[in-house]
Amino acid sequence: TMTIHSEEHVVDVHVRSGIYSSDTIFDYSHGYIATRLFSRNACFIMKIKKEYIPELQEIGRLAFERQTMRNVYSPNNVWTEFQSGNSFLGHLKDWILYGKHIEQLCSGLPLYQ
Repeated sequence: TMTIHSEEHVVDVHVRSGIYSSDTIFDYSHGYIATRLFSRNACFIMKIKKEYIPELQEIGRLAFERQTMRNVYSPNNVWTEFQSGNSFLGHLKDWILYGKHIEQLCSGLPLYQ
């Protein structure tokens, strides 16, 4: 499921698929995406790069297209691949940088950038 909070410039994406379940937040006001993988009990954070990540309004349009037309091809599908690296726990300065939505999603979990 996807929830778009236009006034806060935040998109919440919830994937419920057994061991592949995850929550993702696109925080456009802070410029970061965070994905919490439940099977790994970890958060992955990346900077939004405008050349790869659709704008907030575009995500809403793509979601609507997908919901109404199921098999529509779009060149703007977002795929990411995470590579294991060094993790760290978020500190106050990190949460200021990433914002409260990502803090709520990832607080207390190992963070990977």
